[in-house]
Amino acid sequence: MRQQKILQCNCSLGKAMAALGSKWKPIIVMVINTRKLRFGEIAARISVISRKVLTDQLREMEKDGLLVREEFKELPPRVEYALTEKGLALLPILNLLEEWEATYDFKAPLEKA
Repeated sequence: MRQQKILQCNCSLGKAMAALGSKWKPIIVMVINTRKLRFGEIAARISVISRKVLTDQLREMEKDGLLVREEFKELPPRVEYALTEKGLALLPILNLLEEWEATYDFKAPLEKA
């Protein structure tokens, strides 16, 4: 309940966490990074996430303007995902979080989605 109140507040941190607040979105941002990737490539690199959850997260991130989804009119169909300028701006922040984790060795295992 407290977390819901924080996410619903009108402060900058609350708004940022609402857009990036799942455990998967930061990982997806780091996996896509500066290149375009197909859905299967993202799924293979984050093997512990279910395809449904990955699909839902990618849709939310597209809606929030963090990434773009590009469809190609080919057979078989091909879709690529890339970070927008807004998504790319997260990379230095997430790199700092990686450095923080490496410094303090925080042990929190990823769970299956």
